[in-house]
Amino acid sequence: MLKRTALIALIALGLVPVQASASDVSATHAYIQANYALNRAQVSLIHPGEAKIQAYNHRIATECPRAGAGAPQTDAAYPMSYEVAAALWSLAYGAAAAPIRKFVNAVKPLRWSNARLTRIAHGYATSLHELSTLPLPDLCGDVRAWAASRFQAIPASTTALDRRLEAIEGETIPRKLLAPFERGGDAGVVARTRSLEVKLAEEEFVVGQTDWDQLQETLALR
Repeated sequence: MLKRTALIALIALGLVPVQASASDVSATHAYIQANYALNRAQVSLIHPGEAKIQAYNHRIATECPRAGAGAPQTDAAYPMSYEVAAALWSLAYGAAAAPIRKFVNAVKPLRWSNARLTRIAHGYATSLHELSTLPLPDLCGDVRAWAASRFQAIPASTTALDRRLEAIEGETIPRKLLAPFERGGDAGVVARTRSLEVKLAEEEFVVGQTDWDQLQETLALR
């Protein structure tokens, strides 16, 4: 009895492998395929998404150039800088709304015997949906309102948007959790997906940072 109890405890901790059920294998395969298709689509949309961002920056430069001139270079400016980032995420993820919607529709029905896997997968799908439907903020209006208050009062719309973004949490299922249920060519697809994820991350870090800097300069927030 004690040995059995100890074994159950080890299984619960993930220290003893559990035989994969057909449903776990099926859900894992479907998730891997959907995640690969999503990342491949997102990579193909890098340049169209960047074109939208550049067009948006041009629009801001026309409608409200240097609207934040005189803004403090302190932490007090953080909410407005965060709203600039939100505008960029709205455009970037909005450009990928169709493949994200396809991913969400494929992942939401999936279930694993391990509730943690199901929770992570569904949470990731939900976070992507939230980002892809994020409304484009009224940057000109919000920065002007902030400036009109002599940079003392952050607009309520900015605060609400910041809170909405901070509530979005999600991550793709870690490889180590999927690996026990991979079969056939799944591992190869995961490897190809990883290379796409790295490309997207590099793009977001390098180009995304540049876009953020440019838009803040257009608004004179830096």
